[in-house]
Amino acid sequence: MSFPLLTATAALPALGAVATAAVPAARRTAAKWLALVVSLATLALAITVLVRFDPGGSRYQLTESHAWIKDFGVRYELGVDGIAVALIALTAVLIPFIILAGWHDADPLETGSRRWRPTQGFFALILAVEAMVVISFEATDVFLFYIFFEAMLIPMYFLIGGFGDRAHEHGEETAATQRSYAAVKFLLYNLVGGLIMLAAVIGLYVVAGNFSLTEIAEARAGGSLHMAASTERWLFLGFFFAFAVKAPLWPLHTWLPNAMQEATAPVAVLITAVVDKVGTFAMLRFCLQLFPEASKWATPVILVLALISIVYGALLAVGQRDIKRLVAYASISHFGFIIMGVFAMTSQGQSGATLYMVNHGISTAALMLVAGFLISRRGSRLIADYGGVQKVAPVLAGTFLIGGLATLSLPGLAPFVSEFLVLVGTFTRYPVIGIIATFGIVLAALYTLVLYQRTMTGPVKPEVSAMPDLRARELVVVAPLIVLLIFLGVYPKPVTDIVNPAVKQTMSDVHKKDPKPAVEAAK
Repeated sequence: MSFPLLTATAALPALGAVATAAVPAARRTAAKWLALVVSLATLALAITVLVRFDPGGSRYQLTESHAWIKDFGVRYELGVDGIAVALIALTAVLIPFIILAGWHDADPLETGSRRWRPTQGFFALILAVEAMVVISFEATDVFLFYIFFEAMLIPMYFLIGGFGDRAHEHGEETAATQRSYAAVKFLLYNLVGGLIMLAAVIGLYVVAGNFSLTEIAEARAGGSLHMAASTERWLFLGFFFAFAVKAPLWPLHTWLPNAMQEATAPVAVLITAVVDKVGTFAMLRFCLQLFPEASKWATPVILVLALISIVYGALLAVGQRDIKRLVAYASISHFGFIIMGVFAMTSQGQSGATLYMVNHGISTAALMLVAGFLISRRGSRLIADYGGVQKVAPVLAGTFLIGGLATLSLPGLAPFVSEFLVLVGTFTRYPVIGIIATFGIVLAALYTLVLYQRTMTGPVKPEVSAMPDLRARELVVVAPLIVLLIFLGVYPKPVTDIVNPAVKQTMSDVHKKDPKPAVEAAK
């Protein structure tokens, strides 16, 4: 029997979460180091998965399958394609930086505070989220996926509600109320989506007789499993609704700005760069593969919703006064690009969407973590409270600028390639949608450059005159992310080589081919 590599990659952070939580209360530093070591060991396993995966091989590799609940056809089935491998690698890369960035975020507050911040619990919850996200990327049993898709809400709820941002313009009581509101809103939105998906999961079992993604997809492709058009559409909508909430897609997005505003910067990165990717990933893996005809039926409406997300998110980002809410609305705009690429039904669009998931994770992590370092120094999230930072903290300002330029998809940085592919892939099939979507790029330049100008340039405000530059730990967090942004901006081939075969198979699932060029090349 071969070593269960996929199980180990998910189980290690889960066991690490238990061990971290069990560290005695007085050994906070030991708990931090344990969590960091576990995250690095998980990264080593993810790299092993990446190395052992053969892009030219079978669709799902490193598979594991064991009986679980025989009476209901539920199995413990794992397998990864190129898209899942890329996102597992992204998750494993980001978690150590999230832990390092949040090194002091859960330390006890000042003497006399009524709030207790259990350091061990903070880092244990981060590892628990990592474990659940990884197994969600690996699961090829629909019921198994659903369990962890929902279970990750629990640690995220406590991370948002129990470990809020200390930089708050209101008193502690008001801050606690707003933090609780954001956590409950996050939980309720995603629970409603999950309950609707549960109904669809049950409906899928009634129709197919099992929960195996590969068996159902093969039966559909082979013609042995037929679904009435209305049945397929209702099941598709049940799955898609849950994924659209998680993604998030307009108009189901309103939980994200609250959650990111009230969470610490590392937890905000965990939300938008890691957890939300499960939603867009699941659209590719489950919606398109299980319900190909319904996916094509819903495509026009979904593309319009994605287009609204792009423009609406960017417009609201322009008008934000709060740095973290600005990044949140920018992410809503970026997720619109990702979903647009998925449902453009072209190989360029879907390759770009997958690459965008990876690049958005890196660029958002870089921008938000530097923003978190900035906010922790000044004690305020308000843009108006800053000015002239680049004169007193040039390295902080420089890394903030690179993260911002990546967010606006500057050529030479990683998001540019993915956004370009999404737009090209969309334009070839839906030219009007592609043209309007480019307006989001103009708005991205506006909100990013205005943010930098208002916070980093101009006269030095007295409150930031003594602001220290990035420290060694903070440089260790930011520098590798900047290197990745530049490397993947210049040479995205390592990622595209992994994801392109999976994209071609997805295109085959929905029986779509790329449109022929309107003008043939000269011979």
